[in-house]
Amino acid sequence: MKFMVNWSVDQGSWIPILEKWTSMTPEERADAGEGVKILGRWHDLASRTGMLILEASDAAAIAGYLGQWNPYMEMDVSPVLDDEESAKAGKAILDSQGR
Repeated sequence: MKFMVNWSVDQGSWIPILEKWTSMTPEERADAGEGVKILGRWHDLASRTGMLILEASDAAAIAGYLGQWNPYMEMDVSPVLDDEESAKAGKAILDSQGR
């Protein structure tokens, strides 16, 4: 299952998070832990926000990864579907409505 994470960093945490983030190697930044794959991550440094797409079958594994960032930022996590998954789910909805 895929999850979208939107985050925002308050001004007081901005410098500490930049120090943590920039001190990490590319390999460390790519490692979300066992059972979690980072599909993509985007940053808006000007607004101190960003979003991340993760894939995992275990929500607890995602919670474990995100827990290391909780001291620095607010995060909203939502399950999401890709195009094919949403088309299949949409068809099921239409079928259930007799369309």
